Amino acid sequence: MQEKKYRPNVAAVVVSSKYPEKCEIFIAKRTDVPDAWQFPQGGIDKGESPKEALFRELKEEIGTNSVEVVAKFPGWITYDFPSTISDKMYPFDGQKQQYYLVRLKSGSKIDLEDENPEFSEYEFVDLNSVFDKISYFKRPIYNKILSHFRREGYLLC
Repeated sequence: MQEKKYRPNVAAVVVSSKYPEKCEIFIAKRTDVPDAWQFPQGGIDKGESPKEALFRELKEEIGTNSVEVVAKFPGWITYDFPSTISDKMYPFDGQKQQYYLVRLKSGSKIDLEDENPEFSEYEFVDLNSVFDKISYFKRPIYNKILSHFRREGYLLC
């Protein structure tokens, strides 16, 4: 059996600048997969650290990297792509992700307008609503990440 190939990737749980007074979590709707909502994420380029990729991806995907890092998940999370998108992601079978919890700095502006936008719309939702909208195959991962940040006292909602 051939060993699976996982694309190195970073992902961000973004809370609004109103946090911790108000716990609002950013989710966005992908432009390339119908009704697929997720956290911002993206590949790590060769020679780039996960933290460098985090700031670059946030700027590319949501138009701002004006954030403060609150916490980093200890370790990597892997998942396989569902068959509906696996062809598009060839030669990778899935992703190996490093997750960060970040807070938007006061005055940060989300801007999805880009030459090739990844997202068509976004919302800030409460913790429970995250699971109502996000793609089914990411729910176990998001539950693990959000539960960790809550258990460790980084995410107070």
